[in-house]
Amino acid sequence: MAIAIEDGAPSLGHGFHPVAPGDLAAVVTALEMTEMPAALRRPGIEPDVPLQLVRWADCAPERYRLLYQRIGAPWLWWSRLALDDAALCAIIHDPAVELYAVTDRARVEVGILELDFRTPGACEIAFFGFVPKASGQGFGKWLMRRALQRAWAGGDAKRPVTRVWVHTCTLDDQRAAGFYRAQGFVPVARFVEVFADPRAAGLLPADVGALHPLIVD
Repeated sequence: MAIAIEDGAPSLGHGFHPVAPGDLAAVVTALEMTEMPAALRRPGIEPDVPLQLVRWADCAPERYRLLYQRIGAPWLWWSRLALDDAALCAIIHDPAVELYAVTDRARVEVGILELDFRTPGACEIAFFGFVPKASGQGFGKWLMRRALQRAWAGGDAKRPVTRVWVHTCTLDDQRAAGFYRAQGFVPVARFVEVFADPRAAGLLPADVGALHPLIVD
């Protein structure tokens, strides 16, 4: 998800601000690092995890959406579900975007990593996560190390990466911001995003995201 704000755009004032029925609001926090963490500069003992990272260079859109929804539905991930095939492929097949699936020993996809180098000199960790059955097992550190190794090694040779960034929001797992900070990211900006509830729009089932009840007219 691209995050931008126009120069001089007004900020929300203090207090409550109504959200229309059928919409959702989330507080989005952007975090970044501007140099490679020291831990990546020295070899370490690799943890023994039953996973591997597989490049999805020409992933079919329907295959992407299936994994995206398996991982993101509990957290109301929706942005890629709203794109048609052409718009989705324009992103995930872009040469400046690296898409990986995390597979288990049975070669079943259980996680996703998407790195976006389309802004020169920067890498966004656009999507990073696991299906529920693979969450909470310590695999996040393993995947983040690989994400950062690829992020700092990527980009245009004439303009190497000098900024790696990621975002999380109040719809995500409450541990996400702390995890990113523990990996060396620093929070730098905060935004409020208001959007059509993907359940009301039919992009996700009505029974997902129970912590954020669906409200419609």
